[in-house]
Amino acid sequence: MVTAIPQDYRNRPVAVVGAGTLGRRIALMFATRGGQVNITDPNAEQGEQGVVYAMGELPAVAARVDGGTAGTVGYVRDQAEAVQDAWLVVEAVPEKLELKKQIFAQLEQDCPADAIISSNSSSYASRLFTEDLRTNDRMLNTHFYMPPAAITLDVMSDGHTAPEVIDFVLRTFPEYGLRPFHCRKESTGFIFNRIWAALKRESLEVVYAGVSVPEDVDAMFSMNFGTKAGPFRMMDQVGLDVVLDIEEHYAQENPQLPEGPRILLREYIADGKLGVKSGAGFYDDYPKPS
Repeated sequence: MVTAIPQDYRNRPVAVVGAGTLGRRIALMFATRGGQVNITDPNAEQGEQGVVYAMGELPAVAARVDGGTAGTVGYVRDQAEAVQDAWLVVEAVPEKLELKKQIFAQLEQDCPADAIISSNSSSYASRLFTEDLRTNDRMLNTHFYMPPAAITLDVMSDGHTAPEVIDFVLRTFPEYGLRPFHCRKESTGFIFNRIWAALKRESLEVVYAGVSVPEDVDAMFSMNFGTKAGPFRMMDQVGLDVVLDIEEHYAQENPQLPEGPRILLREYIADGKLGVKSGAGFYDDYPKPS
């Protein structure tokens, strides 16, 4: 059986489920070809903020995309309405497995039969929430990093994804200024995040063990690798609660991982230090949230 791939996709909307930090950025990228992108989120305020961000950034980002033309990003509160004619639906909700299972089950019912349904999950293989669904041959991971600054993404099968769907994604996403990389075997953390997890975890362990402090680790990292930010500054940007959720998931799969990194993260979170979004994390020089 040949799995249906989206027909007439340039004249159909993209839908993004979740208007958080990454959801709104994913929406931004798919609006660079002159089309419509629907953001859906039960939190109307967050949904509207996502639209404001995407539309504000869109003209400049579309100008950088080959053949780009600014489209439209809108907020649609009702998920079924947001996805009803979409050729692509990207789930970008918090890293909660049960939540993702619920959303994918509902999307299977509400999406057009030829729509691709993907997850932006940063740590869960989509197999974990698609394995009991009837049409999991059109479902997969498309894990984005931080567009538009980082245009790379991991593309990984859920174990049943049809090859023609993988090929379609790898061929089509570059039209929107993105650079997909095929993860050729199931891997917790995909490609880059698996490598980043090891760097992040050991950085946390060095500080937890009292060997160094975040500022010195970051300074050495930046000087040695020529980066603008080190691991602790980058974790602050992601959000320490998110980093902890991901580390907890890795630890469930591999109980041999050191506990020190998770203990250190919990200490900061208990003090209300979540990173940039709370005004303080490993660093305290961020604007205070209004």
